[in-house]
Amino acid sequence: MGRTSESGIREVKIAYEPLESQAKFHALTTRFKGFSGPIGSGKSQALCQEALKLSYLNPGRMGLMGAPTYPMLRDATQRTFLEILERSEIPYELNKAENLLTLRETGSRVLFRAVDDFERLRGTNLAWFGIDELTYSPEEAWLRLEGRLRDPLAKRLCGFGVWTPKGFDWVYRRFIAEPVEGYGVVLARPHENRHILERIPDFYERLKQSYDPKFYAQEALGEYLDSGGDRVYYCFRRTANIGEVKLDQKLPLCWALDFNVDPLCSVVAQVDRDRVRVLDEIVLERATTAEAFEEFRNRYRRHDAGVLVYGDASGYARQTGGGSDFQILQECLARAGYQGVEFRALRKNPPVRARVQLTNALLQGVEGTPRLVIDRRCRELAKDFEEVIYKPGSLVVDKERDHRRTHLSDALGYLVWREFGQKSKAGERGKPLGPA
Repeated sequence: MGRTSESGIREVKIAYEPLESQAKFHALTTRFKGFSGPIGSGKSQALCQEALKLSYLNPGRMGLMGAPTYPMLRDATQRTFLEILERSEIPYELNKAENLLTLRETGSRVLFRAVDDFERLRGTNLAWFGIDELTYSPEEAWLRLEGRLRDPLAKRLCGFGVWTPKGFDWVYRRFIAEPVEGYGVVLARPHENRHILERIPDFYERLKQSYDPKFYAQEALGEYLDSGGDRVYYCFRRTANIGEVKLDQKLPLCWALDFNVDPLCSVVAQVDRDRVRVLDEIVLERATTAEAFEEFRNRYRRHDAGVLVYGDASGYARQTGGGSDFQILQECLARAGYQGVEFRALRKNPPVRARVQLTNALLQGVEGTPRLVIDRRCRELAKDFEEVIYKPGSLVVDKERDHRRTHLSDALGYLVWREFGQKSKAGERGKPLGPA
C-alpha cells in the first residue's frame, strides 16, 4: 500500500528497475515525449510505468492509454498495465463495459481506448495520455489527444508514446527529424535489455537468422529505414553524422552547388585534412545563380582564408544570352572583393555510383568514426541522406519521387569526389580550374 508525502502526492513502491533508456525517458520533463526502441527494449513497460507515475502525480484526474487497435490494446497494453498493478499490490477497479480503470488510493481514472477511430477521441479533458506502438497509429489520433490535454487541475500535463521505428513517417518527423517545441525523445539502444539476454542469450542471433537484413536492422536494432526502397546514403546516422560544426577562420570555405532551378541548392563546408565538416546549406526556390551568390554573401561576407567553389559540371555550359553559371559566380565573387577564390569543379561529373560510394565511406569512416559531419541547421541535407532512395530493383537514384530531394547531397558529392575521389596529377590540386 502507498503513503502520502509531505507535498500531498500519494507514494507507492513499485518493483521496477528501469534500464538506462527507460530511466532517461521517465526523466524527460517536456510536455510531450517519446521512447523509440527495437524489439525487447522495454517499450511497453516504460509506457505503463509512466502512466502509473502520472496517475499518482495527478490524483483524482483522468488519463488515457491507447493502442492502434483494440486487440493490441487488450492483449498488450492493458495486460501489461494490469500485471504491474497486481505485482505491486495496487488496488483498483476495472469497469469492463466502459473500459475504465480507477485506482482506489488516489481516485485517478484511466481510460483504455483504441485510437484507430480517432474521431471518437474528442471530449473529456485529460491530465495525461500515452500511446503504445505509436508508429502504427494515425497522426490525427495524436493531434486529437494533444487537444484534450487540458485538465486545469492537473499537476503534470504530459502526452507520451512508445514505438518501434517504421521508416521516415510522421512520428519520425515530429519527434526526431523536425522536433516540435516541447517535444523530447529517447532512442533506446539494441542489446540494452539485460533481462532478456539473461534469459535468452542468443535472442538477437535468433532474430538475425529469421529476419532479412533490412527488417532486422529496423526491428532488432531500432534503425530508421526508408520502407519504400533501398537508401542511397545507407551509412548516414543522425547520432554519428550530425553535430555542432563551427567555422574555422584558418581553413578555406568550400562552396558546392547543384544548379537545379527549383530549388537551387548549395552547401558550405570546410575540409580539414581527411574530414569534411558541413557548416550550412542554402536552398532557394526558383532562384538564379546570381541570387544564390547574394544569399552566400549575406551569410559569409568575408573569409580571408579563401573560397573554393565546387559544383555540377553543367555549370560550365553557356546560358542563353549570357555566360555560364561558373562565370557568373566568378564575376560576382570578384566584384564583392573575395580573395583567394579558386574553382575546383570538374568539367565532367563523376559516375553517380562511385560518388555515392565515396560519400558513404566518409559518412561511416574508419571503424565507425565518421569523416563527414553536418551541422544541425542542415535539415534538408539530413533529409536527403535519409530519404533519397534507388528506384525499385535498380541502382538508379530516384529523382522523381520528391523534387526537393537529391540536390544538396549531389552538391556535397561533387566536393567529396573532387577532394577525395579524383586522383589529381602532381601539382594539380592547387591549380584553379577556372570557368569556361
